Amino acid sequence: MSIAVDLEGLAAAVADYGSAHLLSTDGTKVRTVCADVTLADGVFRAPRSKSTAKNVAANPVVTLLFPPTVHHGYSLIVDGTAQDTGEELLVTPTNAVLHRPASHSDGPIAPGGCEHDCRHL
Repeated sequence: MSIAVDLEGLAAAVADYGSAHLLSTDGTKVRTVCADVTLADGVFRAPRSKSTAKNVAANPVVTLLFPPTVHHGYSLIVDGTAQDTGEELLVTPTNAVLHRPASHSDGPIAPGGCEHDCRHL
């Protein structure tokens, strides 16, 4: 089950999560790093690592994966493009969804009484 997240409401959605996994690729292999990211003015700021910066130089398309905070909860997945400033990575979101497999529909019901496979944002 995937629920689109309006990029205008992304800050509210991110507030419910902790650290993200930043996924990048140079086209041959995927690199994943755990990162404490912040969102300001519609852009994520992430710590820079050499390997991730190298991947971003080859391919700026990245994904931020925020894992569920509760058993069978929703993951927040944010696709975007990254820019290496030399000190940090700036990720501009292009798409975001809340996602969990249908087999996890026994997870928590969203506030407001919405059934298992929807969530108000």
